[in-house]
Amino acid sequence: MSNPFIPYGRQDINKDDIKQVVKILKSDYITQGPIIEKFEKAISKIVKSRHSVACNSATSALHIACMALGLKEGERLWTTPITFVASANCGLYCGAVVDFVDIDPDTGLLCCKELEKKLKEAKSSGTLPRVLVPVHLAGTSCDMPKIYELSKQYGFSIIEDASHAIGGDCNNYPVGSCKYSDITVFSLHPVKIITSAEGGIATTNNFDIANKMKYLRSHGIVKDKNLFINKPEGSWSYEQQYLGYNYRMSEVHAALGLNQLKRLETFINKRNQIIKYYKDNISHLPLKFLCVPKNVRSSYHLAIIRLNNKDSDFHSYIFDNLRKENIGVQVHYTPVHLQPYYKNEGYSQGDFPKSEEYSRNAITLPIFPTISKESINRVISVLGNLLK
Repeated sequence: MSNPFIPYGRQDINKDDIKQVVKILKSDYITQGPIIEKFEKAISKIVKSRHSVACNSATSALHIACMALGLKEGERLWTTPITFVASANCGLYCGAVVDFVDIDPDTGLLCCKELEKKLKEAKSSGTLPRVLVPVHLAGTSCDMPKIYELSKQYGFSIIEDASHAIGGDCNNYPVGSCKYSDITVFSLHPVKIITSAEGGIATTNNFDIANKMKYLRSHGIVKDKNLFINKPEGSWSYEQQYLGYNYRMSEVHAALGLNQLKRLETFINKRNQIIKYYKDNISHLPLKFLCVPKNVRSSYHLAIIRLNNKDSDFHSYIFDNLRKENIGVQVHYTPVHLQPYYKNEGYSQGDFPKSEEYSRNAITLPIFPTISKESINRVISVLGNLLK
């Protein structure tokens, strides 16, 4: 009989989560109601932002974040190749030109030296970005103070893609405080730190940005008659003032997210303990973990290792044999610029060599709060035997 499958991540749903969801299902409001706003306020309190805007996914939140910042057709959005495609696609949705900045191979994060070099070149050629999307890979914040400093020098807006990073911090500021950015976006997908089943949430300290995002998530409709362009026909009137979308979160999803938020610190502590256990037991093997800068507390959404052997066939051998042992490893990520869509846009192998090398020897090991010590030891044992 084969060993049970160990996924790389999974949700932790307890009885109280279920109770709160059932409570909403029995209430008067299951789509739009008071729990969404309560969830938004709770997120803002934890991350120390002034405003939060809940959406049906982090992708939706990234899209309307770009729109709220006024990203237009022909303008430029830059991000990192080592991310999920949504970090780049949000620019395409606005008609922007998407480009990439290579990574720091030690952290897997957008490299500030590469960014500064590219900004200098872009300034001389008149191709500076309108928006930069730094991605907090695996729950570790990018060097946001440096990125913020560069934004002031070169005049771009910042959306932190913190899909992996709720509960983390940078320079003792919570990720999501927007101390160093215009907007931060979190994912609430089941494999993330906390979940609302599906969902995303954006935080900002700018009232106008938050307001614009709230209109855009709901068809661009304005209901406050004091803000109407036309004279109201009656008390039932509303106005569509923007081209918006149906990106709203439901009360059911918000109730789950709100209740999960109570255990955020517990989840983060558990993930840090698991990473420490992995490091204590496999650091002697020919591999290394991604570095976390000293001024950053990672929420460790992912446990990413890099094999010392940089041969892609060896990478496949280790990956495939872990999978054969029912260990659900993953690669986060194939560089976005090598996806067929982006290759059709003119990108090719060799454009961002550090990101490409990273993807040839990175493997994500299982990590989630409810993983058993027995399962972790099985991962360690199988990996150890393969690398011997």
